[in-house]
Amino acid sequence: MPKINVYLPDELAEAVKETGVPVSAICQRALEQSVRRVTAIRETALGDLDVDDPTARLSNYTQRARTAVKLGIERARRGGAENVGSEHLLGGMLAEGGNLALQVLGVLEIDPAQVLRELDGAAATGEGSGQRFGSDAANVLELAVSEAIALGHNYVGCEHLLLGLVSEPDGAGGQLLRTHGAELRLTRRAVTAALAGYVHLRAQAGPQAASQPDAAAVLQAIMQRLERIEKHVGL
Repeated sequence: MPKINVYLPDELAEAVKETGVPVSAICQRALEQSVRRVTAIRETALGDLDVDDPTARLSNYTQRARTAVKLGIERARRGGAENVGSEHLLGGMLAEGGNLALQVLGVLEIDPAQVLRELDGAAATGEGSGQRFGSDAANVLELAVSEAIALGHNYVGCEHLLLGLVSEPDGAGGQLLRTHGAELRLTRRAVTAALAGYVHLRAQAGPQAASQPDAAAVLQAIMQRLERIEKHVGL
């Protein structure tokens, strides 16, 4: 059986030794799940888009993330693009209007409305049908899954899509975000802080807030918590 080395931080390695957890079995299961997710998203990204629901096979994507991708596909088709590009996915994420990625951009002092205006101003018109994801958009979708896995999440949200956009090196979407200051390390830190703040506030607010996680009051509280975290870590 092939062997793959897994490197752990010192503290975690000591904890693993003390508890005696079955490292091989845990790693195998985690890797198997990750491979299935990446393979599924790769097949979706490289194939023709379903006419009725182009996001039907994005099963690990949240409803908001799927809506963002749909809006991106619609943008590409309205503009007659040959393929759906990363700039279209970015436009869809911004147009969705209520996702956590927009709050993260605010923390990074990036105005989503301004970015969307720039996208609209730079949009080219053509005669394509947008029936497939371009290579850059396919990479974004796959990188979003990888970012979610790295954070230990079993879902892909718009915050992961944002990280996929920022980390994809070639597409116009990521280039525009980086022009506005969305450096990957800082963006990842802001996403982590936002999610930590969200979980904390939801636990404090109880079941009613948990059933309405996108309420304006909760989002405002998250923003205030992020500002405190920013000052603490020097973001």
